[in-house]
Order: sequence, then C-alpha cells, then structure tokens
Amino acid sequence: MSFTQKLDGIVTKFNELEKKLLDPSALGQNFAKISKEHSDAAPVVELIGEYRKMQKDISDINEMLPLTEDKEMRDMLEVERFDLGKKLPEIEQRIKLSLLPKDAADEKNAILEVRAGTGGEEAALFAYKLFAMYQKYAEKKRWKFEVLSISDTGLGGYKDASATINGRGVFARLKFESGVHRVQRVPETENQGRVHTSAATVAVLPEAEEVDIKIEEKDLRIDVFRSSGPGGQSVNTTDSAVRITHVPTGVVVSMQDEKSQIKNREKAMKVLRSRIYEAERERLAKERAADRKEQVGSGDRSERIRTYNFPQSRVTDHRINLTSYRIDEIMLGELDEFIEALIADDQARKLSDNE
Repeated sequence: MSFTQKLDGIVTKFNELEKKLLDPSALGQNFAKISKEHSDAAPVVELIGEYRKMQKDISDINEMLPLTEDKEMRDMLEVERFDLGKKLPEIEQRIKLSLLPKDAADEKNAILEVRAGTGGEEAALFAYKLFAMYQKYAEKKRWKFEVLSISDTGLGGYKDASATINGRGVFARLKFESGVHRVQRVPETENQGRVHTSAATVAVLPEAEEVDIKIEEKDLRIDVFRSSGPGGQSVNTTDSAVRITHVPTGVVVSMQDEKSQIKNREKAMKVLRSRIYEAERERLAKERAADRKEQVGSGDRSERIRTYNFPQSRVTDHRINLTSYRIDEIMLGELDEFIEALIADDQARKLSDNE
C-alpha cells in the first residue's frame, strides 16, 4: 500500500467514525470506544489536511509559473514553492511518526529500581548517585517521585533502592534507561589516584494495574519477618517485613521500609505486578523481533548502556554513540539530551522497519 493510499484510508475511516458519532444512541456501549478512536485519529487527520493543502499549493504554483510573465511575481512564486518544498517532508515525517504502533505502556507511571553491581562500596555510592539523578530529573519534569524502599550500606551508598514515578508519559521517557550503567572515577579512599571502574543496574518498569495483569492469591507465597537495618540493626520489633514469591514465575519481592505489614505488602505487590507485567512485555517483544539487539533500549539488564567518566567529565551512551562533557549537570538531572536522542533513534529505526 502506497503512502497516499494509507492516508486515504485514515481519512475515510475518520469520516465513518464521525458519521457514527452523530447518533450516539445507536452505538450503545460502543460509544466510548468509537469516541476515543475518533479523538485519537483527529490530530493525524489534521496533519494530513495540512499536508494535502501544501501539495495542492505546490501544484498550483507549478501551473502558474509558466504563465506568469512578471519577473517580480515569478520570483515570489518560486520563493513560496521553495518554502513549501522544505515544509512538506517535515509534515510527511510527522505523519509517519504519528502512524507508528504505540507502546501501550508509554503513558504509564514507572517503577525505578537501582542496584549496586560490581565494585563493592564504590558501586553502592554510584547507585546512590544514580538514584538521586533520577529523582532530580523527576523534579524537573514535575513528576511525583515516591521512594518505595532503600537498602543502604551505612557508608553513604545504596545496595538497592526503588521508587514509583508518577506523571504524564513517564515510562515513555524513562524506558531506555534500563541496563548496566558503568562509572569510572578515583575513589576517595584511593591514595594512588587510580581510576576504578564499577557499575550499577537500572530497571525501569511500567507500573502495572490490576487490570493489566491478574495475579491469583493461590500463586503467592508470603513470608513475614522482622525488619533489619544495616549491620543487623533492628528497625522495629514486629514481624512487619514482607517477602512475596510468585510461584509460577519465581519472581520474589521483599519490602521492609514501612512499620506496617499491610503497607509493606501493598508496596511489594505493586512491584511484583510490574515485574511480571514487564517480563510478559519482553516475552512478546522477543516474539515480534527476531533480533532484539537491533532495537535501542531493549531493556536487557545485562546490557552496558552508558559510561560516566568523572576524571574526563564525560558521559557516553554506547547504543547511539552520544557523548556529553557535562557530567556535573547530568548527575543533577539534566538528562533530556540523552533521552530525546534515544527516543529519536528508536523512532528512526521503527520508521525504517515500516518502510
């Protein structure tokens, strides 16, 4: 099907939906569904109208030029044709992007999980820095950042930490952050000034609602135990900590930050649901793509995606070969340069696959 035929089909379907909406009583329970379909298609149809008007204007100018004897008028027409010729591919690109299949999870909130990897205390300190970086980014975007759990080392680092991030299009912007983040810097305890390399793992999961994934109570094993802090220090004296195991998948989530067993269970279920939902999304993605390594942001936890080199003030994203020398600003949450480049690269690949 040609691009023109595809546009014709979209406009025809939109017009059919408009006709149906003129008689809501005849639609019954389908009214909400058809109304949403209509409103989702409206911006694309508007772009198509703009695109076709430009095409017609260019065609009209092409017809007028051979018949125009006045030089000044000819010059004006040629300038207008040139301007329209520049804008036309831009609108065509916007239409193509709007027609790409939508990721159903893009508009969801997210659960962020950061874990220290190889590198001992240095890795834990880096995990702390990464967690703070995403918190600052969320603040800049006016998203709500709520800590779910933190397991600290007692020396300023995090073994692991998790949070929910709520706001408009959170998962769409953060989903490419999943993977291994590597840091190169001189530890404060290093007398020789040698650069050490350590790593932390980031996982960004779409927050799953109960309607997204059904978890049967019979599939859960729930253990309760006494919360403990760093070095075995008792956090409280009741069995409020909760460990939930989803037996069919083997997914385990522990939560102990709250003094209430009920609250810890609620938090653990939120994370459990999102991990199972993301695992299912990844399984479906693997079925759709023969080679997921060709996709930016596969989300593979073992994939080294970015290196933060403090001595050189350099941050490099290995998937798109983008390097920035603004490490201090990036660690303060200035992530848009990377996030927007990753989104653009992902869109370009999808467009290429659709052609």
